[in-house]
Amino acid sequence: MNKPIRHRAVTGTALALAAAAVLTACGGEDTSSSGAKAGDRPGTKATEVKDPLVATFDGGLYILDGEKLTLARTIALPGFNRVNPAGDDSHVVLSTDSGFRVLNAAEQTLTDIAYQGAKPGHVVRHAGKTVLFTDGTGQVDVFDPDDLAGGRKPEGRGYTSAEPHHGVAIELSNGELLSTLGTEEKRTGVLVLDKDNKEIKRNENCPGVHGEAAAKGEAIGVGCEDGVLIYKDGKFTKADAPDTYGRIGNQAGSDASPILLGDYKTDPDAELERPTRVSLIDTGTGRLHLVDLGTSYSFRSLGRGPHGEALVLGTNGTLHVIDPETGKVEKKIPVVDAWREPLDWQQARPTLFVRGHTAYVSEPSKRRVHAVDLASGDELASVTLPKSTNELSGVVADH
Repeated sequence: MNKPIRHRAVTGTALALAAAAVLTACGGEDTSSSGAKAGDRPGTKATEVKDPLVATFDGGLYILDGEKLTLARTIALPGFNRVNPAGDDSHVVLSTDSGFRVLNAAEQTLTDIAYQGAKPGHVVRHAGKTVLFTDGTGQVDVFDPDDLAGGRKPEGRGYTSAEPHHGVAIELSNGELLSTLGTEEKRTGVLVLDKDNKEIKRNENCPGVHGEAAAKGEAIGVGCEDGVLIYKDGKFTKADAPDTYGRIGNQAGSDASPILLGDYKTDPDAELERPTRVSLIDTGTGRLHLVDLGTSYSFRSLGRGPHGEALVLGTNGTLHVIDPETGKVEKKIPVVDAWREPLDWQQARPTLFVRGHTAYVSEPSKRRVHAVDLASGDELASVTLPKSTNELSGVVADH
């Protein structure tokens, strides 16, 4: 995911006109797993899905039961769509060609809640708030995910970056808002705003800033091309990479561990670098430790277990369970066949989504999704879907 702005711009422009017309007309066709339109039986309502998963495919969404992985409903939605948990037990946030949209995955319906804007990007959940960053406008929207239950757009906080850029923002428990700094050509660091959106701190010692994650003790890490910038207790520190160019653009954090899991790339000129090392960043000491897995992975390969375990899905088809304190790979769980990361970041590849003690892994080449118990390594369920999936996520309640 080295160049998401360029790729999104090319694809989004090509699809935007056709997608916008369809979305404006009907908001996406809603069909059941049997192929019948939801409107075929007036007055009927789909049975609520417990702990639903949502998988995207070319042209729509699959909603799956989180336990059995049975296909509950198919929703048509044109364009390239992304999916993230909204922060409650019912909804997910979709990044579509027209902006962010909210899907009630439990009730299997697209809501009317939308945040319009070009190039919808990162969705961040933390401290009971969900934060959306729209790259094309620099707009930041913050809301309480519990307020989605009424079916109306929540009242929330808004902030507009000085210039549009591929960014990210996160609100802390004390109301401070950390948001990236940059332009369409260059990203340099982050600033911190108080509750009234007044700037109180900034740090521009983070070239190519990308991605964020929260660790134990509300330590926030953002990735840089030379390490990780850490914000904790009102102060910035830097965990330096051991290489002049050591890019960490994707991170995964856990409230159970002070150590962040990140990717690690060292070739600034690569069209697509396929690294075999991951980074472990101690937000307490500022130390950065590299672990060589002996296999590459992608930006959709990182996750955290219920006890803070660092999880990486390798291109060898194995889920690696790493002790973040020691960097030791404690367990290897075979899940899918070996695969190779495609050049275009929007193209499908196996994706890891973790919820509780279960790891969900998609296998696009076989049109399958698997559920694996992290403790035993046993497969809990598996399903073959009508089409190959791309992104995979689900509801995650943060309370």
